[in-house]
Amino acid sequence: MIAYRHSVKLNESKCNGCSTCLKRCPAEAIRIRDGHAFIMAERCIDCGECIRVCPNKAKKAVFDPIDEIPFHQKYTIALPPPSLYGQFDHLDEIDSVLQGLLDLGFDDVFEVSAAAELHSEYTRQYMKRENIPKPVISSACPVVTRLISLRYPYLCDHVMPMLPPMEMAARLARRRALERNPHLRHDDVFVVFISPCTAKVSYIKNGDAEHRSAVDLVVSMGDIYFRLIDVMKRDVSAVDLSRTGKIGLSWASVGGEATAVFNDRYLAADGIENVHKVLEEIDNAVFPDIDFVELNACPGGCVGGTMTVANPFVAKARLRTLRHYLPVTRNSAADGEGRVTIPDHFLTETLTYQPVSTLSDDRAEAMRLMGEIQSLQAELPGIDCGGCGAPSCYAFAADVIAGCARPDECVELLRRSARQPEKTEEQK
Repeated sequence: MIAYRHSVKLNESKCNGCSTCLKRCPAEAIRIRDGHAFIMAERCIDCGECIRVCPNKAKKAVFDPIDEIPFHQKYTIALPPPSLYGQFDHLDEIDSVLQGLLDLGFDDVFEVSAAAELHSEYTRQYMKRENIPKPVISSACPVVTRLISLRYPYLCDHVMPMLPPMEMAARLARRRALERNPHLRHDDVFVVFISPCTAKVSYIKNGDAEHRSAVDLVVSMGDIYFRLIDVMKRDVSAVDLSRTGKIGLSWASVGGEATAVFNDRYLAADGIENVHKVLEEIDNAVFPDIDFVELNACPGGCVGGTMTVANPFVAKARLRTLRHYLPVTRNSAADGEGRVTIPDHFLTETLTYQPVSTLSDDRAEAMRLMGEIQSLQAELPGIDCGGCGAPSCYAFAADVIAGCARPDECVELLRRSARQPEKTEEQK
């Protein structure tokens, strides 16, 4: 089995074991051991929350260096997401950014927002199908899909079986390059995605169960931003390159995808804690009248990714200004008679449940171990202080039963034991 490649790593030399990340990790994937944090790879969902909250900058995003882009060696295509446009102050037109990417050395640019508009059209078509589980949960955020696959088995068939716009854009960009340049072979085309977050890096590096990502390299939006600043010439009119409409640009912030479904019975939430709450309530059938759910792990949506530069609220305001002068959409998949058919190569299999931890393959043994965990948990203080190095008393009990921790590592129990007066001879 191929190990899952994560995009969040720890720099132990900077970590002092302060437990800030331990308390904020939504997947309970962090433990404090030997004086510093430890990331449990099987639990990590690459949301980047630990990067966001670490006071010592001990967590870092892993991505490809810009210097690895094979300029002048292959036909390179940049995939800028709509959140990139919100990073620039006083940006009058999107074409300036696209022209800047060409000036950096890319041979072509394909906007992810253009693919997002097609995705929205396909989503509206998918929502018309009968007997699909409602509410339909967007598959655009890799954090959400991984979280559901690890923690919510009954919601897997609610996730829309469609590739995210980033992946759709990569495939469309490659096909367009080969059509425009017949002399090129498939391997001559090199696709680079400019990522705002760690989760999309992990998605590209791992693909999913049935396909390898069409993206060859994924670079940080922050790295590209500073290179673009040097080459963008706002006093020179850029070539007419952008094919983004209001719908595509709106995907950068929370609610953009949901409103493009043209269905009033939708819900849009951002921030990993809110995502958890919404999934819990959907799992408990609290949203019976909701048809579509858009969930973004990052605050504000993709503009709040950990690899962006601008404040997400500022970026959102900038995008709102850019939308004023755009048509509703510039991309359509409808044929001459107005019919929309979702291409099979953009559809995926139903999300598969992959439990984060299995006590035992034997049901009886698993029940026995669960009983031991619950018994030990009942003896613990139940205050989830984190002093033991685990995020909760239940997690600590599970670690002890699994042999990853010792019962005497509970600080609160040791403190209470130390406070008890010694028994007198008569009490003995």
